[in-house]
Amino acid sequence: MTATPLRVGLIGYGLAGSVFHAPLIAATEGLALDTVVTSQPERQQQARAEFPDVRIAATAEELFGRADDLDLIVVASPNKTHVPLATAALKAGLPVVVDKPVAGTAAEARELAALAEERGLLLSVFQNRRWDNDFLTIRRLLADGELGDAWRFESRFERWRPQLKGGWRESGDPAEIGGLLYDLGSHVVDQALVLFGPVTEVYAESDVRRPGAQADDDTFIALTHASGVRSHLYVSATTAQLGPRFRVLGSRAGFVKYGLDPQEAALREGSRPGTTPDWGAEDESLWGRVGSGESPLTGGGTPVPTLPGDYPAYYAAVAAALRGDGPNPVTALEAAAALDVLEAARRSARDKVTVTL
Repeated sequence: MTATPLRVGLIGYGLAGSVFHAPLIAATEGLALDTVVTSQPERQQQARAEFPDVRIAATAEELFGRADDLDLIVVASPNKTHVPLATAALKAGLPVVVDKPVAGTAAEARELAALAEERGLLLSVFQNRRWDNDFLTIRRLLADGELGDAWRFESRFERWRPQLKGGWRESGDPAEIGGLLYDLGSHVVDQALVLFGPVTEVYAESDVRRPGAQADDDTFIALTHASGVRSHLYVSATTAQLGPRFRVLGSRAGFVKYGLDPQEAALREGSRPGTTPDWGAEDESLWGRVGSGESPLTGGGTPVPTLPGDYPAYYAAVAAALRGDGPNPVTALEAAAALDVLEAARRSARDKVTVTL
């Protein structure tokens, strides 16, 4: 017999809630999107149109008042609300998924982790880009030894957005936890830690380039890992010519990959996992190349088939963990380790120093 689906309450129906979380929850066997929390009438209407059976709540308090009707809370609201909402959910006796960054500081993340452990509840952080197609490909190449010993890792999450879009993500108010360091930086730092382990030193440069901007929109982070690998990470909204998404250099060969994983674009366009047979697949023309001694742009190296991206794997793992059939896919303590690095990067950029962890 098929187990009864776990009922999910989703707080927030902006970009994160509507484009990522709701479609992925709905596509996951064993999960059911029960309630969406948003106070904005147009977003309430959008949620009903996309998920006709979903219930709507105007406030999180209304949702927590029905805690016995739910099995999981997903927090996809603005960054400054992550800690208070996750805390309230855990105290209501509900497991929680929180979008990144889970908190503004590593100390807050560890406090949340301690609360979840005390209550015996799952607390997971949505680091979906661990399931990007290019990142999965790099993990396989490293595991198979095709690059030899890794020496240097370059990761770029760059965009060309010379005009401000507005909203809390571009706010200079520290309470908003805006800016690219904590937005895209949460992804690139997490990926570097997953690949190469703990960090001993952090150096960063952070700038506010666009007229009228208040939060960092062009940031570079250099990490020295305890393993000896050096990671150079770039996050920017002001890059007129985009570099490779990844470049990994090892003792035997290097790997270079351009372009972004296609899953976000597909979700934005309304495609849904489970309804598209080639979900996460990439055209051969975009495959990265492995080689040595020559640039891939002049034909050097051998094309490497990109593994399919798999964002649905995150919520499948969450569902399994809730049923006792697998581990938490991304723990709050892992997120806290990334926040240690982000806090060090912010200090490094501000004080123009290298920070030792």
